[in-house]
Amino acid sequence: MKLTTRSLIRAVIGVAALACLGAARAQQEGPDVLVKNVTLEVVDLIAKDKEIKSGDRAKLIQVIDSKVLPHFNFAAMTGLALGQNWNKATPEQKKRLTEEFRTLLVRTYASALAAYSEQKIEFRPLRAKAGDTDVTVQLRVLQPGAQPVPIDYAMEKTAHGWKVYDVMVGGVSLVANYRTEFNATVRESGIEGLIRNLQAKNRSLEAAPPPPPAEKK
Repeated sequence: MKLTTRSLIRAVIGVAALACLGAARAQQEGPDVLVKNVTLEVVDLIAKDKEIKSGDRAKLIQVIDSKVLPHFNFAAMTGLALGQNWNKATPEQKKRLTEEFRTLLVRTYASALAAYSEQKIEFRPLRAKAGDTDVTVQLRVLQPGAQPVPIDYAMEKTAHGWKVYDVMVGGVSLVANYRTEFNATVRESGIEGLIRNLQAKNRSLEAAPPPPPAEKK
């Protein structure tokens, strides 16, 4: 099962929500409080920003690039997405892979947000023990006439605060979803082939017009 654009729209409700926090605040708050506070802030931001709602992808990318990325461990995400193939890459290739994967996710999220529609969010109690440094923060996107969509954030506590290293939408891991595609590309054309493939995807996303905003129901 692959994550569709619709699934990414749901995921980004919480993923891009991390845009509103500074590093100091992120270090002080627990992972569940962090996700809840910033999710509500970003939902409010999207609802009020006419440029974002009208499809200003450049503005959205700028916000995500400058605000969201500090709260994600992209090196860890890229390594997990590559699996055993990560060890086959040189340090320079690992750097390039991480940069391209980061760009891919940012532009994918930006495209998904362009079609964002308002939805209610339910935050689940955090199931973790005091002192845990690896937790899963859960929320549910409520949809009229349909089953709630679970979104789970795998987060780890680092010296720089809590960081996201994977996102599960409807039980499907973002990292695992890409791992299948990445491994197939590496088998066919090697690490350099995967880098070229990611570069091509990013050029395509950059050139593509944003989707029209979703109609409210």
